[in-house]
Amino acid sequence: MTESRAAKFIPWLFVLLWASGFIVARLVRPYAEPESFVSLRFALSAVVLFVIATIGGAHWPRTARGWINGLIAGALMQGVYVGSVFWSVKNGLPPALAALISGLQPLLTGMLATPLLGERVGRTRWIGIAIGFAGAVLVIAPNLSGTTAVPPIAVAACTFGMVGITLGTIWQKRIGGLADLRSGASLQFVGGLLVTVPLMLATEHGHVGNNINVWAGLAWAVLGLSVVTTMLLLWLIKGGAVAKIASLFYLVPPVTALMAFVLFGEALAPIQFVGMAVAAAGVAIANRG
Repeated sequence: MTESRAAKFIPWLFVLLWASGFIVARLVRPYAEPESFVSLRFALSAVVLFVIATIGGAHWPRTARGWINGLIAGALMQGVYVGSVFWSVKNGLPPALAALISGLQPLLTGMLATPLLGERVGRTRWIGIAIGFAGAVLVIAPNLSGTTAVPPIAVAACTFGMVGITLGTIWQKRIGGLADLRSGASLQFVGGLLVTVPLMLATEHGHVGNNINVWAGLAWAVLGLSVVTTMLLLWLIKGGAVAKIASLFYLVPPVTALMAFVLFGEALAPIQFVGMAVAAAGVAIANRG
C-alpha cells in the first residue's frame, strides 16, 4: 500500500477504533467505577507510550511551556472528555443521548475554528457538518424514546466533556507542530490523570472489578484506544483542518450501532440505515469543503 493510500485509509480506521470506545464503556460499566477505570487506563497508557517514545528515540518538549501545552491538551482531550462521558453514562445518561451530545462537537469546532485558529470554514463544509449531524440524530433516534427523567447533572457533565474535547482539539492544533506524536500522546495521558485522579479520590473508592470483561476492556482501551487511536487523532489534527477532522465524529454513532448489532444483538431500525447513509454523505461533503 502506497503512503497516499495509507493516508486515505487512516480516517476510516480512526472512526472504527474510536467507535469501539463506546463498546468498552458498555462492557465495563457494571463492574468498575468510571473515574477509577479511566485513571487506570490513562496511567497504563502513559507508561506504554513512554516506552514506545523512548525506544523510538522520540523528542520531548525542550521548554517548560512545551510540557505545559501538552498537559493542557491532555487534560482537555482525555481527562475532561473521557472522564465526563464515562461519569455521565454511569450516572444515568443513556449512551444514545451521550452520543448525541458528543455529536455537537463538529458544530462547536466549526464555530470556534475561525476566531481561535483563523481557519475559514466554507459554506460547503458547513452544509456537510449540518447533514452529518442530521444523520447522527437519525441513527440514535430509535434509542432516545426512553430518555425521560435524565439527571440534569449527567447532561451537564457530558456537555462539559464535549466542550473539553473541542477546545483540546483546537489547542492541540495550535501546538501540534511542535511535538513528537509519541511523546505528545504520552504527555497527554499524564494531563488526563491530572483531571481524573482528583475526581476519583474525591468521589469514588477506586473500585475496578477483577473479571474478564474488565481486563479485556482495559487491554483494548489501553492498546487500541489510547495508543493507536490517540496517535491517529494527533496525526489527523497535525495534518488537517480541525473542522474537517471533527466531522469524522459523525460516523461514530453509525459504526457504534453496527458494532452493538454484531456484538450484543441490538436491533437496527430502517431509519438507522438511512441515518448512516446521511451521516456518511455529510462527512464526505464536509471533507470536500
